[in-house]
Amino acid sequence: MVAVRAGRFFDSKTGTMLTKQVVLLSGERITEVGPEAQVKIPSTAPVIDLSQATVLPGLIDAHTHMFDTRPANQGSPETSMMIAVSNVQADLRAGFTAARDMSTHGNGYGDIVIRDAINQGRIDGPGYQASTLGIVWGDKLPNPKVPDNPLASTVVRWVEDARAAVREQIAHGADWIKLFPAGNYSFTATGEPQYEVTNPLPVLQALIDETHRLGKKTACHVYGGEGQKNAIVAGCDTIEHGFGLDQSQLNMMVTKGLYYDPTLIRYTEPYLDDNDAKNTGGKYRMIPIFERAVAMAAGTKGLKIMMGSGADGSTYAHGSQTLDFEALVKHGGLTPARALQAGTIINAEVLGWRDQIGSVDKGKYADLIAISGDPLADITEIQRVKFVMKGGKVIRNELAQGPAR
Repeated sequence: MVAVRAGRFFDSKTGTMLTKQVVLLSGERITEVGPEAQVKIPSTAPVIDLSQATVLPGLIDAHTHMFDTRPANQGSPETSMMIAVSNVQADLRAGFTAARDMSTHGNGYGDIVIRDAINQGRIDGPGYQASTLGIVWGDKLPNPKVPDNPLASTVVRWVEDARAAVREQIAHGADWIKLFPAGNYSFTATGEPQYEVTNPLPVLQALIDETHRLGKKTACHVYGGEGQKNAIVAGCDTIEHGFGLDQSQLNMMVTKGLYYDPTLIRYTEPYLDDNDAKNTGGKYRMIPIFERAVAMAAGTKGLKIMMGSGADGSTYAHGSQTLDFEALVKHGGLTPARALQAGTIINAEVLGWRDQIGSVDKGKYADLIAISGDPLADITEIQRVKFVMKGGKVIRNELAQGPAR
C-alpha cells in the first residue's frame, strides 16, 4: 500500500477543489480517498508527499492520432510505428493517462498493435480506445487500375458495403468507428459558409446502426451543413469539430444524448486563417464562426462537452494537448472546472469507463497527476504537469517527496 498526500484535490464529479486529502492505493487500484483527518495511513505505507501541489485525476484526450500523417511516397511503416510510440509516450508524460485514437492516417490497424502493447505492459502509454482506419463514402465505382489503399480509410459505395466495413473493422479490434459525413467548407460571395456533404444519409444510417448493433460507438468528423445535421439525425455518438453547429442541432444532440468534441486548438491555428485569406481575399474567416458555435454549445443546457485535441504531429504536437483546456475556457465559454471535467469525468463517460477512471475514487485505477498551482484560479496551470501516475506506477515526478514505484 502507498499513500498520496494532496494539498489541493480536484473532485471531478462535483467540479470543486478540496484541500488536505489522502489517497491510498494498493497495486494499480485506489483503496481509499478522503480528508487527512479521516483516512489513516498505515505505518508501513510509503508516502508520496504532494501536500504543496494540486492533485487531479489522470487526464483523458478524446481525439488523438497516434500516427502522424505520412507524406506520400515517404517514410516507412517501421518509422511510422516508432513515431507513434513516441507520440503516445509524450501524451502520457503530459498527464494523459487515457485517450481515444481517431484513425491511423493510412497506417492500417497499427493503433490496435500499440493499444494492446500498452495494455500488456510492454510499453508505457495512455489506456487507449482505437478507431483503426475510419470509413469514407466513395461516389465512383472501384477502379481496378487504382485500387483502394487497404491501409487508409475504407471506401464504401452502398449500404451493405457499409455494414460489411463496420463488421470488418470491429473484427480487427476497433473500439470505435470513425465516420466522415461532412467535408470541407467554402464561403459564398456574400460570406455564407457552405459545407460539403460526404455521406448519403441512408449509408450513414447503416454505418451507425451496424456499429451500435455490434455494441460499439461512432465518432463523426463534421464541419457543418447538411452532412453535420445528418450525423446528428442518424445518432452519431460524438460530433467532432462542428464549426457550423446551430441551436436547433445542439438541442437535438441533447435530446439524443450525443456528445460534442470541439478540438478547438487544432482548428483555430494560424493555417486556417491563412487558407481563408487565400480563398476569400481576406474577407471571411471560419475561426470566429467556430468559436461562436462552441460558446453556443457551452450555453446549451444538458449538452456534454468533451476535451479532444486532434493532435496529429503535423501542426499540433503530441504532449502539448493541455493547451485545449485554456482554449475551452477563453474561447469556448466553459468555466475552468467544466473544462477539467470535460477532460476527465465526461470523457470517461464517453468511453464507457466511468467506473474505472475519470475521478479519484475507491476501486478505480490509480491514475493521478499533479501540478503546482490551482487550475480553477488559472487554467493555464494544467499546462505544467509535474507528476504523473498511471495504474499506481509513477511515470513522472518533479514534485513529490517519497517513493517512485
